[in-house]
Amino acid sequence: MTSSITPPTVHLHIGGEPKTSGSGGSFDHLNPVSQTVQATIPLAGPGEVEEAVRRAQAAQESWRRTSPETRRNILNRLADLMEERKTDLARMAALDGGTPLMIGERGVELAIGWTRYYAGWCDKLTGELMSTFDTRGEFSYTVPEPIGIVGIIITWNGPLISLGMKVVAALAAGNCVICKPAEITPFAPELFAELCKQAGVPDGVLSIFPGTAEAGEAIVRHKKIRKISFTGGPITARKILEACAQEIKPSVMELGGKSASLVFPDCDLQAAAERAVFWTIGCLAGQGCALPTRQLVHADIHDEFVERLKGIASMFKVGDPMEPGVMVGPVINKAAADRILGMFERAKADGAGKFVMGGNHCGSELANGNFIEPTIIIDADPDHEITQVEIFGPAVVVMKFHTEEEAIAIANNSEYGLAAYIQSNDIMRVHRIAERLNAGGVYVNGGIQINPHTPFGGIGISGFGKEGGKAGIDEFLHYKTVTIGTGAGIFS
Repeated sequence: MTSSITPPTVHLHIGGEPKTSGSGGSFDHLNPVSQTVQATIPLAGPGEVEEAVRRAQAAQESWRRTSPETRRNILNRLADLMEERKTDLARMAALDGGTPLMIGERGVELAIGWTRYYAGWCDKLTGELMSTFDTRGEFSYTVPEPIGIVGIIITWNGPLISLGMKVVAALAAGNCVICKPAEITPFAPELFAELCKQAGVPDGVLSIFPGTAEAGEAIVRHKKIRKISFTGGPITARKILEACAQEIKPSVMELGGKSASLVFPDCDLQAAAERAVFWTIGCLAGQGCALPTRQLVHADIHDEFVERLKGIASMFKVGDPMEPGVMVGPVINKAAADRILGMFERAKADGAGKFVMGGNHCGSELANGNFIEPTIIIDADPDHEITQVEIFGPAVVVMKFHTEEEAIAIANNSEYGLAAYIQSNDIMRVHRIAERLNAGGVYVNGGIQINPHTPFGGIGISGFGKEGGKAGIDEFLHYKTVTIGTGAGIFS
């Protein structure tokens, strides 16, 4: 049981120095399985942000001028340490938010992959040489340079993945980083910060600490912090963007989604059903930004597909994330459980869909935790809250379509635009539809594939900017243009 594992002491890592208390007070972290207090978490306030900025300023020039090979070796060492502590990191994910070990281990592997990928970019960042086509021989070249001090604010659903995607990319580019993870998932970031120190990240270069909302605002508004990278929801993002606008500060926004998966009769129906259930119910108990939570199914296969969904979901074990075979853990906290159940009740009251499975809080031995039954909703109203707002729980909504045009229209009926999915073996259909789906990424005959070497990001209220791939490190660089003249006089 998660309660049998002693959580680590969480520190405020200010420029590499761990502190056990902060000016923001403290937060009681509740075990999501039992709702009992399992740790008291120190919180940073604006004062700790200011201290972190001072230390980053002192370290920035040295880190910028550290050889690419040295930065590469430090980050590769970090990846090695993460590999050695893989089981511990997965257990931290279970303690943080109830992520089952088998899911948490995959998250650790992804974080290690991003760390190695961006370590590899350290000595490969180059500019371009360009002729000005001036007959006197002038030419220009570009120089990639770090932005400076970067502020990174990450949400709770998979903090280790965000640390790999954001923090490592920023460090590889030569920036100093001040990162505020969510206080409700502090344990994986705590271990990550310790491993960064062991790997040789110099003092001052990296600060990681949970903090108050005031600490987050201080990070966003600080004039010495040159860019913000944020993962979270649109409500908080709007506040951050307002502050960034006042400072004329660039940002990256990864803000979630309500992704549609279009299921056609020519697909492998069993494989498509397995993917649908795993990615909407089994993966983080549905608490993921790009999961295919809207299943759009052709009328000819709708009933059979739903029966397969029910059969697969019924085999998923719900329970303590540390127990063998558990696929679905609790949602993050009681507030989340209450919000999800409230959405279900409103959908039932409005007749917005038929609940063919789940829709309730788990009872029996799971009654004290934040456990929601795996839930399948069919005949969902495409304009209702249940299909337009992120449920962020172990639930999938199913809608029926008859034609490609109808499927595309339903899929694009959303303010979000993070991901979309196509389940079809007709290659011409795949190309035809992929071009018309409003999404930052389209995944064909599979679930979400967030790989270190491919860019990830959305459109609409899913945000802007990219994480992953070369585009992900470019977010933490600016390219200076240098033009070399001939030295000739103006009138010569």
